Amino acid sequence: MIHLTFLSQKKTAALLLACMLGFSSAGCGRQDSAANGQDSAAASHAQGSLSHEGYTLEQVVVLSRHNIRSPLSGGDSLLGQVTPHTWHTWSSAPSELSLRGGVLETEMGQFFRVWMEQEGLFPPNYQPDADAVRIYSNSKQRTIATARYFSAGLLPAANTEVEYHMEYDKMDPVFTPQLTFLTDDYEQDVREQIHELFAEKIAGLEDNYKLLADVIDLEQSPAYKDGSVSALRTDDSEFILKEYAEPGVSGSLKTACQISDALVLQYYEEPDEKKAAFDHSLSSKDWETISEIKDLYGDVLFTAPLVAPNVAHPLLEEIRSELDNEDRVFTFLCGHDSNVGSVLAALQAEDYEAPDAIEKKTPIGCKLVFAEWRGPDGKAYISVDLVYQTTEQLRSAAMLGQAVSPAVFGISLAGLQKNADGLYQADAVMERLDASIGEYDSLIATYGFENAA
Repeated sequence: MIHLTFLSQKKTAALLLACMLGFSSAGCGRQDSAANGQDSAAASHAQGSLSHEGYTLEQVVVLSRHNIRSPLSGGDSLLGQVTPHTWHTWSSAPSELSLRGGVLETEMGQFFRVWMEQEGLFPPNYQPDADAVRIYSNSKQRTIATARYFSAGLLPAANTEVEYHMEYDKMDPVFTPQLTFLTDDYEQDVREQIHELFAEKIAGLEDNYKLLADVIDLEQSPAYKDGSVSALRTDDSEFILKEYAEPGVSGSLKTACQISDALVLQYYEEPDEKKAAFDHSLSSKDWETISEIKDLYGDVLFTAPLVAPNVAHPLLEEIRSELDNEDRVFTFLCGHDSNVGSVLAALQAEDYEAPDAIEKKTPIGCKLVFAEWRGPDGKAYISVDLVYQTTEQLRSAAMLGQAVSPAVFGISLAGLQKNADGLYQADAVMERLDASIGEYDSLIATYGFENAA
């Protein structure tokens, strides 16, 4: 196990001050005012609240996606060759958390701190005992950095440790959405299920691909002219399923996902909306259309009922263990969109679209929050919510606080009934977790593979 001790209080304060001053300056060039960002945030806050009047908060477990990063590959890769335009100049190396992502994540940590102080779970300037708070991330730079920034906002007076288990920049098996068993029969059924669930949706991406190609001016790009990239098609997806590897896909869907991802990240970072779209004028709906490509890519690979219990199994066990830990007050598990998406699918979350976000499933920096409450009847309850900064908050950096909340969207689990206050009985959620964890063993039993990890 590797532990990283957080910065000293003096260095942390200096870093945050520098970040906030720099962020304010960057925001001066925006045409839309901070007030507009706050109006949008207030509208999001109306969607829901993490608080439940009359209930006592006893524990919180958060599964987080990392915040804004640079694209996974640099400008000298294929990404730089599929457009004649120049991509945004990032504040971080490829795949790493950006400065904006760090500041936004600190704000999110502050929001959770204030909320938990108001609920009486954290005292002011909380300095927890060793077992009370756990901050555990995947071993990639963007997840470690996200966890560090979040903990700076969450516990500014504490010397919090960020826990990670693998050599730096290597994937931790807990956060790797890999297939840890694979047989011929299972692979065949997975392929058939993916085709049944998603073939029509992939075929429906024709307009999305056209918009994407128009925005990047694909046909004017070096890659298109030299033949290394052709027109995007909806009929050339080839799925790749291997044991101890993440599900994958080749063809236009993968290429389009890489471009979609980079464009969406550029939109978050670049204050000039037209410049973010390579001098095209795009509506919010257009940006949703572009993002839909990467959203569907994640759904296709990680959310099919036969796939999700396999790839999410280690994280489901981790969440279950944390909720069962009587010494734990707060847990922060930091991974990726594939982690959040596969866990939700394994738990049989009903289909949803995140309001006020162009990423409709797992917005950048989103948190899947399991909060345990003690009701006025003395019984234990659990709320399940997706918390995320809205697109406007990501772009304008509206300061989060009592008046400006991130979006809070209640997750519905199929077959489970919420009470009038929007909470599940704790036993029901724990039973669903147990069932989702047990589904892994059921798959092994069904497909006759006795040596799965």
